[in-house]
Amino acid sequence: MKQELIDFLCEKSVNFSDEPTFKLVSGRLSRFYVNCKPTILHPRGMYLVGHLVMEKVRDAHVDGIGGLTFGADPVAMASAFASQLMGCPVKAFSIRKEAKDHGIVKWVEGDLKEGDRVVVVDDVVTTGGSTIKAIERARSQGLEVVKAVILVDRQEGGLENVAKLVPDASAIVTRTELLENWNKMKK
Repeated sequence: MKQELIDFLCEKSVNFSDEPTFKLVSGRLSRFYVNCKPTILHPRGMYLVGHLVMEKVRDAHVDGIGGLTFGADPVAMASAFASQLMGCPVKAFSIRKEAKDHGIVKWVEGDLKEGDRVVVVDDVVTTGGSTIKAIERARSQGLEVVKAVILVDRQEGGLENVAKLVPDASAIVTRTELLENWNKMKK
């Protein structure tokens, strides 16, 4: 399943150029860019992502899985759906980027309660900023963040930064794996 996901990401989501032309969230320019949405929002990609994430978290006995909207949303929803298929249901949740200014003011949307054990997910990590923000906001709402899972680690220190807050942090796919596969496919 992992190799199929790597192939799928290379086909639908990986962009590479000889010059640094892709602007990252950090503002930096890069030669390598991954937009996971075309992969995750495709039925087969959703199936692969959901199952691979659930393989990583199944034994953690968590109540919820989610992260900062919009990057984490498709990963969380695919994982929650796969969890039901696998017989170990885990609820999806989403963390707002901006505070809600009406109704019940809260960062986290979903069917969770204070003290629930959760996994924070994200589609891509570079510096870890978005994932760290999600962890902090989940904790501010009383959730116990026990694990972090990233779909693609760009291997630029982000996963290590996340691991400072959640020691059980891992990635499904690394930049090295994507680039090795990308080079094979382009030959």
